Amino acid sequence: MEVRSESTTTQARSDKLPPLAVPKPRVQVWFVRVCSSILVWTCLVQLFAAGELWHSRIFTGLTNQISRFSAPVEPVPLPPPLPPTRNYTSNGILLVSCNGGLNQMRSAICDMVTVARLLNLTLVVPELDKTSFWADPSGFEDIFDVRHFIDSLRDEVRILRRLPKRYSKKYGYQMFEMPPVSWSDEKYYLKQILPLFSKHKVVHFNRTDTRLANNGLPLTLQWLRCRVNFQGLKFTPQLEALGSKLVRILQQRGPFVALHLRYEMDMLAFSGCTHGCTEEEAEELKKMRYTYPWWREKEIVSEERRAQGLCPLTPEEVALVLKALGFEKNTQIYIAAGEIYGSEHRLSVLREEFPRIVKKEMLLESAELQQFQNHSSQMAALDFMVSVASNTFIPTYDGNMAKVVEGHRRYLGFKKTILLDRKRLVELLDLHHNKTLTWDQFAVAVKEAHERRTGAPTHRRVISDKPKEEDYFYANPQECLCEGTNCHDLFGHRNSSLTN
Repeated sequence: MEVRSESTTTQARSDKLPPLAVPKPRVQVWFVRVCSSILVWTCLVQLFAAGELWHSRIFTGLTNQISRFSAPVEPVPLPPPLPPTRNYTSNGILLVSCNGGLNQMRSAICDMVTVARLLNLTLVVPELDKTSFWADPSGFEDIFDVRHFIDSLRDEVRILRRLPKRYSKKYGYQMFEMPPVSWSDEKYYLKQILPLFSKHKVVHFNRTDTRLANNGLPLTLQWLRCRVNFQGLKFTPQLEALGSKLVRILQQRGPFVALHLRYEMDMLAFSGCTHGCTEEEAEELKKMRYTYPWWREKEIVSEERRAQGLCPLTPEEVALVLKALGFEKNTQIYIAAGEIYGSEHRLSVLREEFPRIVKKEMLLESAELQQFQNHSSQMAALDFMVSVASNTFIPTYDGNMAKVVEGHRRYLGFKKTILLDRKRLVELLDLHHNKTLTWDQFAVAVKEAHERRTGAPTHRRVISDKPKEEDYFYANPQECLCEGTNCHDLFGHRNSSLTN
């Protein structure tokens, strides 16, 4: 094996390296340095000139940016804090099934929350009626904001989204069911209902309409009814958004009247009112009345009912009344109702007198309404929002929607609501039709009859032995419309418990 010495190896490597660079003369190095210095100074001078030219623009932009970020920013409003949870020992679970239309169920929900609070119960989110005339499959969560309902009332009542499985019929639990007695006061619930929860962990109220008295309840309970109605029950964001859009469209066109024209098939059949209908239509309405067993009255004399002021006004009658009240031809009128019985031809006279009649179907795209169609309660919610926001609200029948909207408008500052005196109007209309009254006489009499029927502050009319005939709490929740001494200024010194 050949072994090379270190010197030999070093010599071989050095033979492969490039030759070393020859040192440059000093004059050449000096020249390069001078040229480089001149070039650098030239660049600096150019940059300085450019800086002078753009100084104001650059620094103005920087100043604007700094100001933009340093300027005070409007704080984003935070949602109100949730009320503290009320801690109490629950006496049992209350399950309720509401019956009727949207506004009847709304009032019932307020009552049932109040009953649950009175008895220290746990309430299950109420079930809505799906079997009535309207056959609306909507659940509570399809109409109302469930989360808000539960959270906003948690300092009063514990509310569950659904009944615990162990108490459901599916798991063999035998639930106790009953309808509470109508127009009951706190003593009834404390003495008759509360003991039931000692025997039955869950009690199911299978009817909830008007099950709590209008009057004679402690103020704390009346205030809670108002709190649920005006604050606890909010419509779903989808309904709220579309309702707000409807209101916005109407307001952009000017002031508007919301006319709750309750000339709908279900109301006519229920009330037995056929004035202005053909014989065929009257027979159709009668057959429908017999179809629903929970409508107790079957044989009804229409003209007697009308003379008592118990029938909704016809569209033709409404046209005359509005004109007599002084509404001008160009008044914008929103029809807050479902399908008018007899369709468009029954609206022809009203439309001729007031051409600016509109409905939600005319103001919104069909695609916007599509998800709410075939859901009468959701469509009614849209009419409810428009009616509450209107410049003037006029119901042609004092049903549940008319009463609840009236109460909301009182709560919002006694907004103008014309409460038609139908009994007096029928008398005047008939006198005008048979030419006993001229148009001028008729118009003066109509105005005089409604001078004090505009939703101004007033006490509820109390009839202690006939609660069905007295003023409805939700139409005039007077306990919630003032505070302390302000009540005397608003309502006067008359005792609200006086009977008529």
